[in-house]
Amino acid sequence: MNKTTHVSMKFTILAITILAANLALAQPTNFNTQRNWSMNKKELMIGLGGTSFLGDLGGANQNGTDYSLKDLDFPSTGFGGSIGYRYRFHPYYATSTILNIGMVRGDDAKTGDLIRNSRNLHFRSPIINLSQRFEVILLANEKIGRRFNIPGLKGFKDHNEQFYIFTGIGITYFNPKAKLNGSWQALRPMNTEGQGLSGGPSEYLPVTATIPFGVGVRMGINRFWRVGIEATYVKTFSDYIDDVHGTYFDPAIIGATNGADAAYLSNPASQNATWFGPGDQRGDKQNDAMIYLNLTVYRNLTYSTVGRGPHIRFGRPKYRAKF
Repeated sequence: MNKTTHVSMKFTILAITILAANLALAQPTNFNTQRNWSMNKKELMIGLGGTSFLGDLGGANQNGTDYSLKDLDFPSTGFGGSIGYRYRFHPYYATSTILNIGMVRGDDAKTGDLIRNSRNLHFRSPIINLSQRFEVILLANEKIGRRFNIPGLKGFKDHNEQFYIFTGIGITYFNPKAKLNGSWQALRPMNTEGQGLSGGPSEYLPVTATIPFGVGVRMGINRFWRVGIEATYVKTFSDYIDDVHGTYFDPAIIGATNGADAAYLSNPASQNATWFGPGDQRGDKQNDAMIYLNLTVYRNLTYSTVGRGPHIRFGRPKYRAKF
């Protein structure tokens, strides 16, 4: 065998080896394996959607039903957004740190229930919620198709669909306000139920612990981006997100301490006003809740590429001289 033939055979063997490797890499693999799900461990999350309030103010055209979706006040739906970091530490488990910012509203004037409509209270409040969530992936269809776009080579496409549930713990800041004379005024300093005044209840804090419960679905656009939708029910441990909790306080005492605006906003009832006097029920003393419905975009921070494949670094071998 001459030298030219020997070199040709070496190049032929090398070409066959490379082609075989490409064909092997092009075969679909299950995403839920140690190798593949770990390519999607870290993600940046950005969401945008609507917020709804479940509390004392507003509600459906019926008697109030605590913590029930039947009492949603759709005309008072607000807007919100979120940003977060998700870490998937197991094929079926993940944890996320989420910051939600939004606005919740409630308005008695928008309900057909006679008592609440006559009460005529309203509010809006910014919501800043920081939560740590634990996520369980119930159903997943996650597969990586062929890596290289070789003409004529058939293979499965990427699949990345998940259905999941989650819960966790968080903390929320709120600041209820009411509109008077064209401007929104903070209600907490007005002591609208006599908080902190002689004979009144204690003042409430503008923060509360929360527990989110939710469900979501997401699907992959490619190996870097996913989109999904999440519905989150947020249980709070405060009944003052709307500044309404207990009974009416004497507006004369409120006015003498905090001014005429505070006295009016404590009891703005104009019809059936005799139903709402000092000592009468103003709220139901059940803690408030919120609902988020977000469209969420995910950016994979784990998977990096050179061209269309994962970035694999090869070290340079070290040789030891032989003597």
